[in-house]
Amino acid sequence: MCQHDLTRRVKRFMHNLMETNPAAQRAIGDHGIIGNLKTAALVALDGTIDFMCWPSLDSPTVFAALLDPEKGGEFSLSPKLGNARKIQMYLPATNVLVTRWLSVEGSAEVTDLMPYPNAKGEIERSLIRCVVATRGRINFTLRCRPRFDYARIVPESKSAEDGVIFTAAGTGMHLSGCVPVLAGDGEATAEFTLNQGDKVYFVLRDPSAHVYRRQETEACVLATIDAWQMWAKRSTYSGHWREQVTRSALALKLLVSHEHGSIAAAATFELPEASGAGRNWDYRATWIRDASFTVYAFIRLGYYKEVERFREWTAALVSANPGETLNVMYSLDGSRAADETELDHLCGYGGARPVRIGNAAHNQTQLDIYGELIDSIYLANKYGRAISNDGWLHLCAAIEYVIGNWETADAGIWEIRAEPRHFLHSRMMCWVALDRAVRLAQKRSLAAPIGRWLCERDRISNDIWKQFRHPQKGHFVQSRGGTELDASLLMMPLVRFVSATDPVWLSTLDAIRDELTDAGLVTRYRNKDGLGGGEGSFTTCTFWYVECLARAGRLDEAQHTMEKALGFANHLGLFSEELSIVGEPLGNFPQALTHLAMISAAHFLDRRLSNSWGGEWQP
Repeated sequence: MCQHDLTRRVKRFMHNLMETNPAAQRAIGDHGIIGNLKTAALVALDGTIDFMCWPSLDSPTVFAALLDPEKGGEFSLSPKLGNARKIQMYLPATNVLVTRWLSVEGSAEVTDLMPYPNAKGEIERSLIRCVVATRGRINFTLRCRPRFDYARIVPESKSAEDGVIFTAAGTGMHLSGCVPVLAGDGEATAEFTLNQGDKVYFVLRDPSAHVYRRQETEACVLATIDAWQMWAKRSTYSGHWREQVTRSALALKLLVSHEHGSIAAAATFELPEASGAGRNWDYRATWIRDASFTVYAFIRLGYYKEVERFREWTAALVSANPGETLNVMYSLDGSRAADETELDHLCGYGGARPVRIGNAAHNQTQLDIYGELIDSIYLANKYGRAISNDGWLHLCAAIEYVIGNWETADAGIWEIRAEPRHFLHSRMMCWVALDRAVRLAQKRSLAAPIGRWLCERDRISNDIWKQFRHPQKGHFVQSRGGTELDASLLMMPLVRFVSATDPVWLSTLDAIRDELTDAGLVTRYRNKDGLGGGEGSFTTCTFWYVECLARAGRLDEAQHTMEKALGFANHLGLFSEELSIVGEPLGNFPQALTHLAMISAAHFLDRRLSNSWGGEWQP
């Protein structure tokens, strides 16, 4: 697609978005996220919760107005203030979100959170909203309109002694508050007035959950703030962009399952990567690749508990399926990922259709996942507990699969829905799998046919150097025998396949700059991928590009590009999956892959800027 066509599509997309129901005008980036390490909710800049799955991140939605303003359901709570300026902020080093309204006639705040797991590891399945009049006498309105099972069910609402209960098909939710809440047709409403300094609470919870009185609710809020701040303090990072790194770490933590130890790729589904292209996917699952990359980020920041939990999850996964090849992704509990289906009754974000849940990519062959997973196991062993004998035997079986299949074409890291190809990135990550397995065997004195593994590793290396180069220009290319570039090539020096200052690599880096970048935005590739339309730039690749510049010694350019990249975060420091041609957030949100890539880039660039680089890559 040419630049003119892409610009036209973006403009039409934004125009259609603004012309629909006012609720649809909430852009992807106009949101914060809260969660309890089991599920999460998006809170819009106007104080509306318009996306939440319940009770788990991969459960059906109860609020999905972000995807369909009329049918999806939402939980709105706001003051009646004319021409108010709206501001959102997180309480320092927490995932507790404050939305503020400032006007001439008064000001107000709503604080949103989900309780952090308690000392026993138990998760309180509730959402707390605290409302305060900070100046003046303020009138407020509340409307809670849940729609169960991806908005296919309108629940019955009935008054209870302390609020309203929503029920349908064995599912229920209970809304209570410090002021009267009235039951309506599938909704609950309230209108109330607060004087300056007055504070009220509303709690949406499972009907069977503990009923918090006001004092208990206030204690829960304080405990949640303290728990998040204590978690953030565990970070060992103290360099440049510390605040942004902390925010990215907190965003990643929200995608970690406290119950299972798995890590979701994002908190949402369907949010489009482009307008009118059908590129609308469900990311509420654990991708082996993305989760392994997240492990790298946690190691860099000193969060070894999360690393161990994920390793335990993968060990249980492999033990439960002995002899089977790895799938690309799994459900958060380790079961088979859901098949892809379409929700025809929802109009989609800005009219983007189809609205999909599940993801057909779980049936694809993506050979690179072995490299990412085994690299994460290698790093976890380096900085945590040693691998068990059973774990090592499973890893050896995975290596044998890689040896037998690395010459196979696959769908690649970008999950193309076209004819499989021989992608350089996939082949390189097979090299990583063998390289890290050899290193681990040597480090831990583990039994392994190291000589044969080394021979196979070198065969892969020679194959890449010979068959994945541009026939005239000599730089590396996306696939065997091709001439196209791919931003996944930026991983080459990051995984130490090639020196960051090798002449062939530097010519590849320059080619990516010339053909795939624009003012700090990096596009994944330009060639066809089996899907209609174009797409935005990929935020993860921008941070990979920054790190490659830093490793090549181009520090001024790296720092400048880093500052540009950070400017594409939303008002809270959160990143979406992609960006439009004008830098507006696109795709699922917030995206783990982008936040972990930002952490990696900041970590390495900070070391170079601080003159503490020792010459070898360290996590």
